[in-house]
Amino acid sequence: MEKITKIVEVGITGNRAFSKFLNDLNEWWPKEYTWSQDKLKEIRIEGKEDGLCTEIGPHGFRCDWGRVTEFIESRKIAIKWQIGPKREPVPNPEKASDVEIVFKENGNSATTVKIEHGNFKNHGDGWEAYLKIMDSEQGWDYILDSFRKYCEQ
Repeated sequence: MEKITKIVEVGITGNRAFSKFLNDLNEWWPKEYTWSQDKLKEIRIEGKEDGLCTEIGPHGFRCDWGRVTEFIESRKIAIKWQIGPKREPVPNPEKASDVEIVFKENGNSATTVKIEHGNFKNHGDGWEAYLKIMDSEQGWDYILDSFRKYCEQ
C-alpha cells in the first residue's frame, strides 16, 4: 500500500466545509505540525491552480510546503506535498507526494471530507516510515480531527 485514505464527516454544508478548510487553515491546522509552531504567523493554501501552500513564521520567515495542482471550488483541492520524511521542505516537486482533499455534501448540513495521500515513494529514503506516521493517529487522523473540532465550534 502506497496510499493513505482518511475520511471525516463534519456537520456543516459542503461550501462551508470547503471554505473553512481553505480560508481558515490558520485557525484549525495544528500549530505543532508547522515549522514555526507557537510562533506561527500564517499558514495558507492559495485557492487556485498553481497556488502556493505557505507558512509564515517570525520575522517574515516564509517556507513553501506545497503547490496546488488542481482546484475545483467547493469540491476539491489537490496539492504536491513538499514536506519530506524528516519534516524538511522539499523544493523539487518531483520528489514530493500528492494529497487530494475532496468535499462531498451528504445533505442535512453534513459533509464528508476525504483525504488521499499517495506517491510516498517520490520522497525516497524513509518513505515507508513516513507513510506509517501519516497513516497513524498522530498523522492525518489528528489533523482531520482538528478540522472536525473546528467545524463543530
